[in-house]
Amino acid sequence: MTADDDRRFASPPCMAADIAPEYFDQQQPNDVARWRRAERARLHAARQAMRVEDRRAAGEALAGHLRDLLAARFGEMRDRVVSAYWPINGEPDLRPLMADLHAAGATVALPLVEVKRSPLVFRHWSPATRMVRGDWNIPVPPDTAAAVTPEITLAPLMGWDPAGYRLGYGGGYFDRTLAALSPRSVTIGVGFQAARLDTIHPQPHDIALDFIVTEAGLQVDRDAP
Repeated sequence: MTADDDRRFASPPCMAADIAPEYFDQQQPNDVARWRRAERARLHAARQAMRVEDRRAAGEALAGHLRDLLAARFGEMRDRVVSAYWPINGEPDLRPLMADLHAAGATVALPLVEVKRSPLVFRHWSPATRMVRGDWNIPVPPDTAAAVTPEITLAPLMGWDPAGYRLGYGGGYFDRTLAALSPRSVTIGVGFQAARLDTIHPQPHDIALDFIVTEAGLQVDRDAP
């Protein structure tokens, strides 16, 4: 058997992502989906294992870096519309930053699912908002809260890579939302430094974020020359 025969009939190795990234990324979406499920489970377990005080300190540092980025990129926050998120499953807690943005005159919104497998809807939030339970029991503003379109969207990350791609929870809601927003908002991924991956093996439906911020500072700036 010749070397050409070997190449023609050999099965792709389990390390195909390292040996032939183009095979893994473009031609084997089922392999990518399995890999992502495993990575989500691993990263979620690592995040849940963080000590409470470490998670709190990381969240405070991250919020400080976000304040610096918002000031440098947007300046005055008055009348800006900023979508944040309500923390679940050990995500960085940005609620103090949300309150500060509200006090600075920004309109703060939270995303929620109104229709399954459809883009997210954003409702106005303030520290006085009486929250209700939405999908997955996540607190969300009530139906009476005004719907808004965010200019800036803060997106929690399960994982992230240096190209700006986000590994989320697997429902696809965030990518659908970005694709539907017109004009598209400036997107800032928010996560822990330990959640960095070499790549998420982006697929055609994945949309890169504009910035990624962790407790270690600004990690991705796709506006940079």
